[in-house]
Amino acid sequence: MSTKVKEYVYITLGVFMVAGGMYFFLMPSNLATGGANGLAIVLNYFVPVLPVGIIMVMINIILFITAFIVIGKTFGIKTIYASLMVSLLVYALELIYPMNEPLTGDILLELIFGIVISGVGMGIVFNQNASTGGTDISAKIINKFFHIHLGKAVFLSDILITIFSGFAFGMNKAMYAMLGVLINSFVIDYIIDGLNLMKEVTIISDNFDCIKDFIIKTLDRSFTIYHGRGGYTDKDKKIIVVVLSKREFIRLRAFINEQDSKAFLTVNNTHEVYGYGFSKL
Repeated sequence: MSTKVKEYVYITLGVFMVAGGMYFFLMPSNLATGGANGLAIVLNYFVPVLPVGIIMVMINIILFITAFIVIGKTFGIKTIYASLMVSLLVYALELIYPMNEPLTGDILLELIFGIVISGVGMGIVFNQNASTGGTDISAKIINKFFHIHLGKAVFLSDILITIFSGFAFGMNKAMYAMLGVLINSFVIDYIIDGLNLMKEVTIISDNFDCIKDFIIKTLDRSFTIYHGRGGYTDKDKKIIVVVLSKREFIRLRAFINEQDSKAFLTVNNTHEVYGYGFSKL
């Protein structure tokens, strides 16, 4: 499967999660937790003749132009796909399965499930250099120019909408929505960090050659060699430092355990790796 196809498969998965979390949990309880969807929920309250899905399309069309100009063509195209899919899915669900009342009646439960499901979806979409439209675009702009984590940028973009929701649905709903925006920002950052998690491994072993060959020939990775001296043995040592995916690390750890159970390893989590074989800088 090509990289481009994989990107759109992941974006589609994220889109279904965003639409599902929003439609089944947030919309019936009038929880306007930011974004084009949150703004659409507020506007739908004042103009009920316009469905939420249609309002989202109208908002996103205005913001698409901004995405193309400020962030770039690639982001803009994928964002158009993602945001239109969310809007159309919500509109289709409104026609096929109308939600006339909340699913459970417990607003806190609706908030948590809606935010977690849609937040995971947004994190997946963001990780493919796209967004679900709306204020996510402004969050991406904030991230690009001020290097603020995407979750926090989403929080800054959405907090105003939750304030406006207080005029439509009351302060009680607005405060729940603010809580949702805060949870959403943490969920997005957690998902993005988790999807990009890599392992930086430092290896000291007497079986240097076989470990080197395994990394290069089996894992198809390179590494850096440092020269050191053991404090206890006072012998020269070759130290391997390599960055691997979680799956590759598990394979390497099992191999080292077979070859040299007394090898010394330190492992650090890293969320940003740039260069050949990893993300482009």
